[in-house]
Amino acid sequence: MGAIRSAEGGPLRRTASRAARVVRAPFRGAARGIRRATHAHGAGESGLAKLIELHAVNSAGDMLITVALASTVFFSVPTDQARGRVALYLAVTMAPFTLLAPVIGPLLDRLPHGRRAAMAGAMLTRAVLAVTMSGAVATGGLELYPAALGVLVASKAYGVVRSAVVPRLMPPRIALVKANSRVTLGGLLATGLAAPVAAGLHQVGPQWPLYGACAVFAFGTYLSLSLPATVDSAKGEVRALLHAPEQRGRARRGRLRSMRRPKGPGLRTVGASVLHGLQANGALRMLSGFLTFFLAFLLRVHPLDGLGPALSLGVVVAAAGGGNALGTAMGALLRSRGPEKTIALVLTVALASAVLAAALYNAVFVVLVAAVAGIAQALGKQSLDSLIQRDVPEQVRTSAFARSETLLQMCWVVGGAIGIVLPLNGVVGMSVAAAFLALGAATAVRGLLAAARRGSPHPRVA
Repeated sequence: MGAIRSAEGGPLRRTASRAARVVRAPFRGAARGIRRATHAHGAGESGLAKLIELHAVNSAGDMLITVALASTVFFSVPTDQARGRVALYLAVTMAPFTLLAPVIGPLLDRLPHGRRAAMAGAMLTRAVLAVTMSGAVATGGLELYPAALGVLVASKAYGVVRSAVVPRLMPPRIALVKANSRVTLGGLLATGLAAPVAAGLHQVGPQWPLYGACAVFAFGTYLSLSLPATVDSAKGEVRALLHAPEQRGRARRGRLRSMRRPKGPGLRTVGASVLHGLQANGALRMLSGFLTFFLAFLLRVHPLDGLGPALSLGVVVAAAGGGNALGTAMGALLRSRGPEKTIALVLTVALASAVLAAALYNAVFVVLVAAVAGIAQALGKQSLDSLIQRDVPEQVRTSAFARSETLLQMCWVVGGAIGIVLPLNGVVGMSVAAAFLALGAATAVRGLLAAARRGSPHPRVA
């Protein structure tokens, strides 16, 4: 009997083993494909691949928290109440953020040897706050908002350090725009994968996406500390001097000594490209915030032709997300070293799409504006990051990223606030969107093209 069982057990075990290999094969194949993509063109050797993977984890965690908050603040109540809750959320979180955000850059500037620890701290902070919010997310109580502010500040701190780290991990064969695009694309893919997972966890309970976020950010803490040691290198860096050292009342001899003394680089020395890039990206970020809230409320009341409110919102979100992914992929394939021209082009195309949507308002043009906005924001932000990485001296680059992120975040809030208070009329909404894009184009496009002709004031040394 034992021999019979042994003879029968062998084929059964082999069959089970083959079945297990068949089940695991797609996952192993996907993992190998992802690894090849993230490690391509020297990214594995330089350490950029690890940063791409870390950013994917960061984006997945942010999506889990976003789904948890959206289900509480937006979807759980009627439209009128939802507008009030969203306005309260913006006021309670963004008003303190404007005070805290300018501190992030200078603080991180003082930690050139602690960039990995700073990223790990941002991850760990969000892991703890995710658990803190899990008790309040079901009720939507006011205690939810301070925790959401903490998540926002930690997320921006991570983003500032991540942007400053990219040049240190960039392989010599990859341009700045392409390196930024690969990092962003990894985050977008992770966001797309995390969204259905978050929705499924929400079906179990409103707090479960936050439990998932806690686990994801805890893993991100480990990945942050495992980045290459070059991330923490401060070779050649000095304390940034953002103001001239001489004072008006100093004696002439002291002034002459001060003039001969080497000065630290300041943010005012970077030229026109970064300034005009910020202006253009501010208009694009206003468009993003405006469309996020205006279309979310508009489509609940006036859905697209032949579609229900939920499906209408899903189509527009898919168009915006697809556009963002397409713009990121385009940036990854971009070989041009003229980010000024890219920013000017995407701003002009976004303006044209908004004008068409205002003049010929229908479902097709609503989807078109959402897709173009996604493409424009992705390419515009990647190009702006490249300008800062190219033109801003390394000693103050972290501060520059912090200030730019703060400005863009506030532009998004202003656009979102306009979208909340505006009457729910599609033609009016698209006309307002075209108006602030036109203002951005009038302010920035000519200066960007002129700066592109002049070239960089601080050429990057490979």
